[in-house]
Amino acid sequence: MIKHRGFPGRLPGTDFQFTIRRPNKGGATKLIARERFADRRPADRRADAGFMVALWEQFGDEPFERGNLDAGRISWLWGREVVPATDPFDAESYEALLRIDVARAKASFPEAFDEGFNPGGSA
Repeated sequence: MIKHRGFPGRLPGTDFQFTIRRPNKGGATKLIARERFADRRPADRRADAGFMVALWEQFGDEPFERGNLDAGRISWLWGREVVPATDPFDAESYEALLRIDVARAKASFPEAFDEGFNPGGSA
């Protein structure tokens, strides 16, 4: 499992996790698309935006290996802003390649692509 050096471990000032420390002994947690309902808490929305900012700053529009990125956090964006970069795709592999669907990400998180956006700040 690759560890993405320089990638934030969590949203600053919160317990919203972005990375994992070590691989699961039974294999990687399967990526699933989690539904984002309109009534989600503002803190959850900031975590999604903060994760998108971190992904964009680290990888841009290039494919990237899943590695130590938290499956739960990816799953909030999965199938929409973060998509498979290869076909076939193994949703239970740490080596799986992902990519940002830039158009969809900018539509969902326009603030995340603004200079100076601070997702850890107050709502």
